[in-house]
Amino acid sequence: MRRILDIAEKDLLQLLRDRKTFLFLLIMPVLFTFLIGYATGGFSKASDPRLPVGYTDEDGTWLSRALQEQLRGSEVVRLEEFSSQGRVDMEARVADEKLAAAIIVPQGYSHLMLDGKPARLILIGDTGTPAGRSVESEALKVAIRIESAVRTAAIMERLAGDQNPFDYTFEQALSRWEAPPIQVSEMTSSAIQVGSGGNEGLANTSPGIMLQFAIAGLLTSASIIVSERKSRSLQRLLTTATQRVHILLGHFLAIFVMVFCQFIVLLVFGQLILKVNYLASPPAILLVAFTSALCIAALGLLIGTLARTEEQAIMFSLIPMFLLAGLGGAWVPLEVTGPTFAAIGHLSPVAWAMDGFKNVSLRGQGVEGVLLPAAALLGYAILFFAIAAWKFQTSQEH
Repeated sequence: MRRILDIAEKDLLQLLRDRKTFLFLLIMPVLFTFLIGYATGGFSKASDPRLPVGYTDEDGTWLSRALQEQLRGSEVVRLEEFSSQGRVDMEARVADEKLAAAIIVPQGYSHLMLDGKPARLILIGDTGTPAGRSVESEALKVAIRIESAVRTAAIMERLAGDQNPFDYTFEQALSRWEAPPIQVSEMTSSAIQVGSGGNEGLANTSPGIMLQFAIAGLLTSASIIVSERKSRSLQRLLTTATQRVHILLGHFLAIFVMVFCQFIVLLVFGQLILKVNYLASPPAILLVAFTSALCIAALGLLIGTLARTEEQAIMFSLIPMFLLAGLGGAWVPLEVTGPTFAAIGHLSPVAWAMDGFKNVSLRGQGVEGVLLPAAALLGYAILFFAIAAWKFQTSQEH
């Protein structure tokens, strides 16, 4: 055991003395996360999703104000009010696409409606676009709601007189729209956290960059083993009482400690700075980080045993980084690629690591939600380590 720790300590000290290693393993993932986060809007603050719509009331009556109140409560449009004198400016903003459309209540609108005559709103905008059609549909819906309330109030006043005053019936008719007979309810699976306060925009970017650079960092670890072979330190070590398995486990332990510490630092950075909700379940996130580090360390050990030159170490490190990261959803979420590509993507251990991290940070799951990803990562770790051990045991070091 002492020999294993000595070899691991030697590797870690050699890694820590290289400033480029610190730059590549910690600084570069942070910079790339910020860069991609800004590029994809991950740092943008939540904004009002409603369409900005100009509004001018040229009628100025209680009925037009009721129409305005109904539009203010809309989930589709957000009114920006303009005076009659500002109508030209409003139309210019529509033309410049700063407003999705504009609604004008013409003078005499209320008078026509109360007389039971057709009353029309003026809509300025391109109804050939999705935004224009949405505004048109919402304005028509609210106008019909007001007209229906007016007609109901007029009929009830005519039939019941003072027992059903117009104003009272009008208000009651409008209030009925707040609880229509048919409602659409949106339900979210209990497996998904809602309003957790995390940054969902970076929930895929942060672990993706973290895993990608962890794999790319294997270049340094593999180079240590290659350098030992070139300097014949490995051959001299084999002439001592140190067994091959001790050398293998020592290198593996060093890579594991390096990757696991990298994960911990970047997870803390993601939680505190990026606001990714990694700490929704600390035991679960530690389990994913632990098994991910085991898997990547075993892959690094395999690369070190396969590579004979530094050029091969570079190639054997970069190819897995691009292949496994791209295939495993580190760049584009597998959820949007379709079931076939998602199934193929899960041939990469990165996909299982991404599932584990997102099950915690995005879906709010606990340990039970990461058991399958953790088991898959552990399986890959055993596979990579077994191949590395076989290759190392059968290699001829003179």
